Amino acid sequence: MSSRYPEVLWAQRSDKVYLTVALPDAKDISVKCEPHGLFSFSAKGLQGASFDFSLELFGSIVPEGCKTKVGLRNIICSVQKEQKGWWKRLLKTEEKPAPYLKVDWNKWCDEDESDSALTSDDDLADMGLDDGSGEDGGMLYLPDLKKVGGI
Repeated sequence: MSSRYPEVLWAQRSDKVYLTVALPDAKDISVKCEPHGLFSFSAKGLQGASFDFSLELFGSIVPEGCKTKVGLRNIICSVQKEQKGWWKRLLKTEEKPAPYLKVDWNKWCDEDESDSALTSDDDLADMGLDDGSGEDGGMLYLPDLKKVGGI
């Protein structure tokens, strides 16, 4: 059985990188973070299909500061950067990233924006990780933009 790649969305803050792995009903999840910036993921999906990938991240990370939250539809990994600061890209290599890696525009924050949007791992629950247990039955909540001044 050959390994496949799940879709991986990424976003960053000055102190962390967030990786959201889109893999519904994942089992046997393994996440490894190594100080020099190697991030490894493996899991089994539906029908026992194997999914795994390794990313050589742009900078060094703190393995003890890496946290994982598993939901029914995805796995969110919070990876702590060794030094605060904005990475110019996710990966060390300057080559075009693999097609399964995409920017998570819903969580993206520019360098000049406040980091206050997400400041602790308690906020992982607020990052769109939907375990389907809410009263909305897993429906995506969109605010009324007229009420919040978006239109």
